[in-house]
Amino acid sequence: MKQLTVMLGLSLFLFSTALQAQVSEAEVEALRAQIEMLTKRLDELEKRNAATPAPDTVVVVEEERVVPETVVIVEENQQGLAALEERVAAMSWAERLRWKGDFRYRYENIEQEGKDTRNRSRIRARTSLIAEVTDTVEVGVGLATGGDDPVSSNQTIGGGGSSKDVKLDLAYFNWSGLTNTNITGGKFSNFLIRPSKQGLMWDGDWRPEGLGVIWDNDFFFAQGLGTWLEGDSSKGTEFAWTLQAGLNFDTGDWGKLKIGAGYSVFDVAGRTPLFGEADDFFGNTFVFNASGERVFAYNYENIEAFAEWGIGKFTLFADYTINQDAPIDDTGYLFGAKYGSAKDKGQWDFTYFYAKKEKDAMLGLLTDSDFGGGGTDSKGHAFVGTYAFHKQWNFKATYFLNQVDLDDKKDYDRLMLDLNFKF
Repeated sequence: MKQLTVMLGLSLFLFSTALQAQVSEAEVEALRAQIEMLTKRLDELEKRNAATPAPDTVVVVEEERVVPETVVIVEENQQGLAALEERVAAMSWAERLRWKGDFRYRYENIEQEGKDTRNRSRIRARTSLIAEVTDTVEVGVGLATGGDDPVSSNQTIGGGGSSKDVKLDLAYFNWSGLTNTNITGGKFSNFLIRPSKQGLMWDGDWRPEGLGVIWDNDFFFAQGLGTWLEGDSSKGTEFAWTLQAGLNFDTGDWGKLKIGAGYSVFDVAGRTPLFGEADDFFGNTFVFNASGERVFAYNYENIEAFAEWGIGKFTLFADYTINQDAPIDDTGYLFGAKYGSAKDKGQWDFTYFYAKKEKDAMLGLLTDSDFGGGGTDSKGHAFVGTYAFHKQWNFKATYFLNQVDLDDKKDYDRLMLDLNFKF
């Protein structure tokens, strides 16, 4: 009886302690084992009372008293376990949800030949909620400032403090149930390779809408996406796709090298602008159709080659593309270098690149929205420096020394000063 009493007391102590602490699945299992032990002991006592006469009245009375008490303790522990399991389930679900986001404050000065100098302050805020539905399925929903521009979430501030627009930025699923493979669908982040994150063909803020597949075993990589430029058949369905593949080499003392190639098809010839006003072709060539509307003159069937080599803090990168459908002004290229990495407090980096985008080298709508003011028909230099005050926030300065409207070679200079925060 003393051993039983000690065991019951110890069980109560362990149970109360578990309720006070932040519990885990292992603790729940341990408590369940204790309850099973108490239940087994109770069964043994009941069998002994049923099978054995009671010559010693005191002992019988004691056991008759202990058995009901044991029943009460077991029932209380079972109720506690149920409550505990509910807490664990709630905690487990909360752990499957996470928030992330970023905020940027920007001042910029733009001087373009033939236009007035422009100064403005802009903000960009993005946040997303990501849920791990299962171990292999993720669903995310995100919001961002800005208007309908497919390659920018910037919002110019002013207007007497008026409220600003917030739009759907992300709405996607991602399945990783196959080895080295991710399949995503919906409205998702642009995962296409951009050497040193420069946007010769693709702006980093572009959110494809469709399906994408990524396969990477650390040496070989291949990926592709199909995106709807217009997904409503009543408006004329337009679907585009792109593929990329290549190799990653780790040469030890000679650094790391990524090389690859891509192919993309945007069948837009004869179509009116995909975004913006009736004359917004973002540098691409247009013609007039039989109805007098401005339409794209060419499709954009691009072959791309890219490379990036890094050793220590130094990186060289290059990107090249040619549009097979355009007879002239069909080439774009970018090359540059980067030193340093502003990923933690006190760290800095500096990047320089030169780029040229002929009128029909790529679909102007989706290329970098800052270089040359966005779109194609531009060339020139870019200088970028970043200093990290903390792992989660930094200061970045970018200066573009460009020319636009290449037939007339108009100067385009742009300074951007950014404070960037992550959370």
